Amino acid sequence: MERIFIFLRSPGAATTVLLGATLIALIVANSPAAAQYMSLINLQLGPLTAMEWVNDALMAIFFLFVGLEVKREIVSGELNTNAKRIMPGIAAAFGVIVPAVIYYFIAGHDPEYIHGWAIPTATDIAFAIGVITALGSRVPNSMKVFLTALAVIDDLIAIIVIAIFYAANINVLYLFAAAVVTGFLIYCNKKGYVRPLPYIILGGILWYCILRSGLHATMAGVILSMTIPAHGKIGHMVVRPMQHWEHELSNWVSFVIVPVFAFFNAGVSLAGFTIADFSNPVVLGVALGLILGKQIGIFGAVFAMVKLGIVPMPAEANWKFVYGTSIVCGIGFTMSIFVSILAFNPGHAQEMAKGGVLIGSILSAIIGYIFLRIVGSKRKECHIGVYHNC
Repeated sequence: MERIFIFLRSPGAATTVLLGATLIALIVANSPAAAQYMSLINLQLGPLTAMEWVNDALMAIFFLFVGLEVKREIVSGELNTNAKRIMPGIAAAFGVIVPAVIYYFIAGHDPEYIHGWAIPTATDIAFAIGVITALGSRVPNSMKVFLTALAVIDDLIAIIVIAIFYAANINVLYLFAAAVVTGFLIYCNKKGYVRPLPYIILGGILWYCILRSGLHATMAGVILSMTIPAHGKIGHMVVRPMQHWEHELSNWVSFVIVPVFAFFNAGVSLAGFTIADFSNPVVLGVALGLILGKQIGIFGAVFAMVKLGIVPMPAEANWKFVYGTSIVCGIGFTMSIFVSILAFNPGHAQEMAKGGVLIGSILSAIIGYIFLRIVGSKRKECHIGVYHNC
C-alpha cells in the first residue's frame, strides 16, 4: 500500500494512469469482450447513457478544474501580467491556427469532414507536462513554465471554440435560466461568500440548464470556476477557496475523471481499420495537424517574436529546447478526443478522428521526448551563465 501512495505522489503518475486506461480501452475494444465494452459505455443510466454521464457530467468537473487553473495563472501565476502573456499567448494562437489550416487543406474539401477542423488544435496539458517532467533537469525550467502557460491558454482557446462552434440548437429559455443562475453565482462572489455549498448547488443547477440549452454541458464547469473567489474570510481567518477547490479536485481529475474518460472514449475498434485508412483525410488531417501543425505554429511564432525583439529567449534555453517543446505540444489526447466527439456523430468519421488523435499524440510524445532527451544530455556540461553558447 505504501508503494502505491509513493507512486501516486510521483510526477509521472497521472500520465502513467492515463496511458494505462487508454491501453486497456484499446485492448478490450479489440478483444472478445468488445461487445460487453460497447454495452457498458451505452448503458442507459436514468436520462443519460454511461458515456454521456462521463462526457457531459464528469468532464464538466474536468473543465471546472481547467477553469480554476486558468484563473489561478491569470490572478497570480505565469499569466498575471501582459508581459508574461505575450509569448505563450501568441504561440498558443498560432499553435491553434496552423493545425486547423493543415486539417482544412487535407480534409476540408469534404463537407462531411470539415467540422473536425478543431480536433488537432488542442494540447493535453497533463500529458505534455508529464513528458517534460519525466525529462527532469535535461529541460530548462523556463521551458516547463512556457509549456504550462501555453497549455493553459490553449485550453482557454479550446473552451471558446467549443462554446462557439460546437453548440447544438439553442434553447433560449434554458439559456436565459443559465444566465440567471450565473448572475446568482456572481452575486455570491461579490458578497464574499466563500463556503462551497451555495456554489455546488448553483453549479449543479447551472449544469442542468446548460445541458438543456444546447451549449455543451462542460461550459457549466468553466463558468462556475470563474465565480469561485480567489480569497475571502471566515470570521477572522483568511481562506483561499479557489486554491482549495483546485487542490481538492486535482487527484480526482488526474486519477479518476481523465482515466475514466479515456477508458470510455479511447476504445477504438481496429477490426475494420486497414492500411488504406492511414490515408483517410480525417486520420491524416488530425495526425499531421498535431505532429506538424503544432510544432510549426508554436516554434514559428516564438522564433519570429524573439528575432523581432518582441520577447527575449526563455532563460537557459536555446532554439533546440524551444523546438522540442513545440513537438511535445502536439500531444492532443484528452481535449482532442473530446472535440472529436463533438465534431462527429458516432461512426466511421469519429473512429478515424480518434485514430488520428492517438497516432498524432503518441508520435508527438515519442519524438518530443527523444529529441529533448538527446538535446538535454549536454545541458549538465554547460555552465548556466554561458548556456546560450552551448
